[in-house]
Amino acid sequence: MPAHLRSALTATQLSIPVAGGQPLFGTWQGIFLFEHRSNTPEREIALHLIGE
Repeated sequence: MPAHLRSALTATQLSIPVAGGQPLFGTWQGIFLFEHRSNTPEREIALHLIGE
């Protein structure tokens, strides 16, 4: 049950607009990666760029 609840409350993917090689964030926006466990395994982040 806890894993299902966490997956429902946290995002597993993110779309970020980019212009001129920089992410277009608002004043108070950012990207944060957090783990729910105290002993975390190594993670990989996959990046897919689509556009011109």
